[in-house]
Amino acid sequence: MKRIKRYFPFSLQDLFRTAGIMALAALFCFLLKPLSDSDFHVPLIFVLAVLLISLTTEGYLYGLVSSVLAVFFVNIVFTYPYFQMDFSMTGYPLTFLCMFAVSIITCTLTTRVQQGEQLMLEAEREKMRANLLRAISHDFRTPLTSMIGSTNAVLEADGHLSEAEKRKLLTDARSEAEWMFNMVENLLSITRIGADSATELHTEPELVEEVVGEAVSRFKRQYPGFPVQVDCQDSLLFVKMDAVLIEQVLLNLLINAAIHAEGATCAVVRVKREGGRAVFRVEDDGRGIEREYLPDLFEGRAPRGAGSAVSGDSRRNMGIGLSVCRTIILAHKGTIEAGNLPGGGASFVFYLPCMPQEEDYGLETEDTDR
Repeated sequence: MKRIKRYFPFSLQDLFRTAGIMALAALFCFLLKPLSDSDFHVPLIFVLAVLLISLTTEGYLYGLVSSVLAVFFVNIVFTYPYFQMDFSMTGYPLTFLCMFAVSIITCTLTTRVQQGEQLMLEAEREKMRANLLRAISHDFRTPLTSMIGSTNAVLEADGHLSEAEKRKLLTDARSEAEWMFNMVENLLSITRIGADSATELHTEPELVEEVVGEAVSRFKRQYPGFPVQVDCQDSLLFVKMDAVLIEQVLLNLLINAAIHAEGATCAVVRVKREGGRAVFRVEDDGRGIEREYLPDLFEGRAPRGAGSAVSGDSRRNMGIGLSVCRTIILAHKGTIEAGNLPGGGASFVFYLPCMPQEEDYGLETEDTDR
């Protein structure tokens, strides 16, 4: 049963798309009929229609159904005698059999290409999740050991520690706890994507300004001493997204700037529309990233000796957080990249498909009416 649903999924959207493409093919043939004495172009038009249906729908169902419909539709509507089934005319049986075979093969090939792309995407997600889990399971031991050691030292001090020493130990323990909290948030984000890997990620139109504001607020609660500026050029920009996951991406990039950007004193989040995409930029004023390490930043591991990374244990979650960012953005059918600013500092940019402006205004009108 599961295999049947996998290869023959039903969708009203695909059904309407199939009906629309077949109707357009028929209309095009009717328009060309007065301009041509022959009907040899009709099978080609319907083969093209089957190809488009196979490319734009999921599974085999709609491509195969459109193949059968195309054969009978051409024979009944566009072949003399009209509106009658007649395979007795010379050449027509072979023509229709060839058309049916070509349609079936086209449907099968395009469907397999779609499934291959989906398998590649799922394999990429699984690889990233595996790398993330391996890295986190290894790195969890260090902060746990540190937290246990610090709290034990405070509890068993018996007056031998000064207030300053106690504060230092507790501050270190809190820092390690915050790091573990961020890692758990990343794990939950990956689990959230993993639950939807077999289907499309559930997204809803979200006001970008609100999503950015929530991410910055969460960051400031953890790093109150690291200022962040927000520059949203389009105040009514809506993007279909999972708001929780995109907030996690922005939070990871801001934490990366606060912890790993050497010499950075502040960060800026910029958002604007560029054509049909929403562009999110997180920039800092640090030293930037050494060019040779840019290709490895999103691979789930921190590059040794990167110019933007500080030394010590604080480097350990750099690659993990960026790997999570990449996984989330790919799940949203977007792209993410890193680079350096001309005047110094690192820049992380990700792109998400945004909604047409007329839809933005429609959503805002609905919100106002409420």
